[in-house]
Amino acid sequence: MTSIDKSFGGIPALSNASLTIRPGEVHALIGQNGAGKSTMIKILNGAYKKDAGDIELDGNPVQFGSPHEAQLGGVSTIFQEVNLVHYRSVTENIVLGQEPKKFGLIDWPAAHRRAQEVLMRFGLDIDVHKPLHSYNIAIQQLIAIARAVSFDARLVIMDEPTSSLDEQEKQVLFKVIRDLSAENVAVLYVSHHLDELFAVCDRVTVMRNGQMIATHDIADVSKIGLVSEMIGRDANQIAKAGATGFGHNHAGGDKVVLELQSLSNGTSVQDASLIVHQGEIVGLAGLLGSGRTETVSMIFGADQPAGGTIRFKGKPGAFRQPAQAINAGIGYCTEDRKAEGIIPGLSIRENLTLALLPRLASRGIIPRATERELVDDFIAKLGIKTAGMEQPIRELSGGNQQKVLLARWLATEPELLILDEPTRGIDVGAKREIQALIEGLSQSGLSVLMISSEFEELIEGANRVVVLQEGKTVTTLEKDNLTEDSLLAAVAGHVDVAAE
Repeated sequence: MTSIDKSFGGIPALSNASLTIRPGEVHALIGQNGAGKSTMIKILNGAYKKDAGDIELDGNPVQFGSPHEAQLGGVSTIFQEVNLVHYRSVTENIVLGQEPKKFGLIDWPAAHRRAQEVLMRFGLDIDVHKPLHSYNIAIQQLIAIARAVSFDARLVIMDEPTSSLDEQEKQVLFKVIRDLSAENVAVLYVSHHLDELFAVCDRVTVMRNGQMIATHDIADVSKIGLVSEMIGRDANQIAKAGATGFGHNHAGGDKVVLELQSLSNGTSVQDASLIVHQGEIVGLAGLLGSGRTETVSMIFGADQPAGGTIRFKGKPGAFRQPAQAINAGIGYCTEDRKAEGIIPGLSIRENLTLALLPRLASRGIIPRATERELVDDFIAKLGIKTAGMEQPIRELSGGNQQKVLLARWLATEPELLILDEPTRGIDVGAKREIQALIEGLSQSGLSVLMISSEFEELIEGANRVVVLQEGKTVTTLEKDNLTEDSLLAAVAGHVDVAAE
């Protein structure tokens, strides 16, 4: 891609942007939200038309008219948000557009075999006859990646491919990427997780404000140097700022806000136990299938326990529905903000006040002045970057969408805030802002129960980390014993190594 320009409504999104990807290399593309990464990808895969510049694939000029045309031409794209047909079977999603035929009809036995072969490459031994929606978001992400790789691609674009994956699944993905590289297939790897770049990439290109800032061999750069180029600040300033950020949280109070004893749903959760004190940040760690999300769903009243006890503010008893949990003082930011969090067609104001409407309404009428004052206050407090409260939330960056969801629950004045992957899929700058918000909330007395697949986030931010394995609490790591090695050992099942 050479000298690419692209504007929207007269506002430049890309300016003289050039990118060279070599055959068989894994090339990282990084930058903050709004840097131009997505625009670059969408021009390359035919979703957008460039205003100026040239694109070549294997030395031949190309200009794809659609992502499907790009896929047929050798460029496959895997987006962060799973873009598959949820009510269709796994097989149908894998072979869509390349169905095996027999006598002019789809050969379903051959299609099922092909789907199974593709998925086994990722270590996925699942029922391909089931509809996609019967699997969780992490499995769906691996299926999307498997589908893209199944086309005979010369270039595979991966946009935040690990956003829904746990540590074990990431390693499976990295192996597939290395296999693709060995087969001379190039990979363009877009990620906010800088550690992943050093694990799997050969080179990295940094974007800022629609321009290419620099390209490096991965062996020649440091994480802090990349962040410096991404945000346009001196590396020494960043290091100094990082020394006083997330991870310097206080110990919390003595008051027990939440206590689980041998909680079970009869299936994926068998024996979950934990305690959260006032003002604490308690992390919840575990691999896919460990029961983390299912456990917090029972706390919030979205699912009902089959056994064990839940005590909130000293009172025993499970909530029968989320509305009861909200009224009692619990907020819950789910892991999939696109599907279960934001309502894309509504404004920032409407999304922010959604959980508060029953309280705001007086005789069925919402006092608009009160609502607008509250929204303005949270936009200012949380630093939400917006053109105004009536702007559709879908136009915001991932980080700002997440801030709106945080504001939605903070507006209900909760005593316990449950966060499921709170910084998934957002850029480094926004991630630090949200982590700082969480830290500040805990210092003001709010209790936080935080699920995260990022070990660094748990180690830096949590007072304690409770580790689940196959639906059971296997250990609790206190701050003094909380290291990457101890956490990895615990989630992998080596509790004797990880225990206090």
